[in-house]
Amino acid sequence: MQELKSEGFSRRNAERELYKSFFYLIKEAEKKYGIENEEAASVYSDTVLVIIKNVTSGKFEGRSSLKTYIYQIFSNKCVDLLRKRTTNKGKIEDTMPYDSLVYELPDETKDIIQKLIARDEKQQVLERLNEIGEKCKELLLLFEDGYSDKEIAEFMKYQSADVVKTTRQRCMEKLKSKFNLTSR
Repeated sequence: MQELKSEGFSRRNAERELYKSFFYLIKEAEKKYGIENEEAASVYSDTVLVIIKNVTSGKFEGRSSLKTYIYQIFSNKCVDLLRKRTTNKGKIEDTMPYDSLVYELPDETKDIIQKLIARDEKQQVLERLNEIGEKCKELLLLFEDGYSDKEIAEFMKYQSADVVKTTRQRCMEKLKSKFNLTSR
């Protein structure tokens, strides 16, 4: 860990060794959480970057083993990924009807059309966010950016994380109603 705090070649070498040491977590995420290999590798890379940042900044105090620390962060990031999939945003994307002709197009054309559809959907969400009020918009965008309810409560001066959670759920209901969606 001292090498991670150093500079130059020894730090890069230590980063590389850290990355290799826990590479098996990618396979574990595939089995335990049902995450695709590519997504698991991305989560793992993010985890290693967080570990390096926390070690170099002194945030990692060594009260647990490095293995335990990296496993916990990795697990939390996997759960976060699964939660993002199960949000209403994910449901909208998963159930979006594509014209059957799109699948018959060449890959390049299909990619362009899918990007245009995604851009249009994003624009629609932004327009609806403007319709539900500034506070709701800000809260939902902070949540989407990965801030916890506790962090949002502190930032937006709410009484507690529970108040933020309740407010966020109400804001989501407002947003859903703008899309004429019903909660399940």
